[in-house]
Amino acid sequence: MSGAIALAGMATLRSGAGLVKLAVPDAVLDTVASFEPSYMTVALPSDGAGRISLDAKSQIEPLLEISTCIACGPGLGRSDDLTELVVWMYSSVAQPMVLDADALNALATRPDVLTKPGGPRVLTPHPGEFRRLIGDDSSTEDQLLVQAVELARRTSTVVVLKGHRTLVTDGSRSARNTTGNPGMASGGSGDVLTGIITALICQHLSPFDAAQLGVHIHGLAGDLAAAELGQVSLMASDLVRFLPQAFRS
Repeated sequence: MSGAIALAGMATLRSGAGLVKLAVPDAVLDTVASFEPSYMTVALPSDGAGRISLDAKSQIEPLLEISTCIACGPGLGRSDDLTELVVWMYSSVAQPMVLDADALNALATRPDVLTKPGGPRVLTPHPGEFRRLIGDDSSTEDQLLVQAVELARRTSTVVVLKGHRTLVTDGSRSARNTTGNPGMASGGSGDVLTGIITALICQHLSPFDAAQLGVHIHGLAGDLAAAELGQVSLMASDLVRFLPQAFRS
């Protein structure tokens, strides 16, 4: 899903990261590179379905070593190889990581790993992804809020439970976001948020502060875009386009 990682990359740049490098399957490198010339791309070995293969591990390792912060998940897809790669990075990488989308789905299959992060971690699930993470399909909205705080405390991570009035918690502190609108509930919006939080961590904000400011800026960009374009026509790339106005305000 080349558009997802491209949106995340563009949002990372627009949110102040100095250098952004996207490591993607070789099958989609040209497509991802064509979206934006300001980020760099690295081709990784892919399987027959165009997903990153386990053979990419040796190429990913040196990229991790030079990174200030790593984002994982947007457009990733699902496979046994990808699950192994996500689990390996989550449990062994010392740098901060922001995990979204299929990276969270991979971790949901290995719940024992969640309590063993190798460094600072920000998890950004929507309610469906969160239910998979905790293995409970029946939780009400109010119960999810309590469970998010508990998951953050138990795993020593920052959890960003996305939705109306997104919750940001590290298990001891919690904040509810007040920006954003229903027009943002479309594909790609979460990928933009991943990029924003990643960029803020790159600028030496703590994971909790980066997540709290990130969801505020993300929602504010959505509100500015909706004021000009309307909520019905709002799409994820508009959020990237309105990030400069959100930061300036």
